[in-house]
Amino acid sequence: MKHLLYASSSSVYGLDSALPFSAHQATDHPVSFYAATKKAGELMAHSYSHLFRIPTTGLRLFTVYGPWGRPDMALFSFTRAILKGQPIEIFGDGRMRRDYTYVDDVVEGMVRLSQKPAAPNPEWNGAKPDPATSSAPYRLYNIGNRSTVEVLRLIDVLEACLARKAVRKFVVAQACEVPAAIADTSDLERDTGFVPHTTLEAGVRRFVEWFREFYPQ
Repeated sequence: MKHLLYASSSSVYGLDSALPFSAHQATDHPVSFYAATKKAGELMAHSYSHLFRIPTTGLRLFTVYGPWGRPDMALFSFTRAILKGQPIEIFGDGRMRRDYTYVDDVVEGMVRLSQKPAAPNPEWNGAKPDPATSSAPYRLYNIGNRSTVEVLRLIDVLEACLARKAVRKFVVAQACEVPAAIADTSDLERDTGFVPHTTLEAGVRRFVEWFREFYPQ
């Protein structure tokens, strides 16, 4: 059976402050255009599932990090700046909390879900619609580490792995940032038997080892 597995984002939760974030809660107030496009992707996937009965599974990924990560993400840019002796920019007071999820855990979740095509929920009710399921073969899952970590804590761990101190420069917080995020991964565990488990300390250490090898100083 054909099965479309696609990446969405935890950013779709937007202004919602009910933690941990569950795929079964509404996501109607995104605070960035990026989040709005991810929400739009989920809606289009549902339309395809409804019209053409194509199983679609959306993966709401929570702050993925690790080797080969995006250079614009905090961990990558912080590491590069610290090794060069340059200041790192910290939005607000640095107490924004994120659910940092190591890339290997994300891939494991993807592989397991790819083998479980979405199916219609026989108990789905249009009078009380569940956002994570449907009468169509459509599902949404969170993939996160089930922990919430302040940005300042991330920097502390990174400094320990690099054996260098960061020059910290605090700047005005961006309007597109949410104050906190943490994933409810109970659906992922129920349906695949897997939950992400890599600790921040272990994941950052692996990233730093890769970074030093790939970008020798």
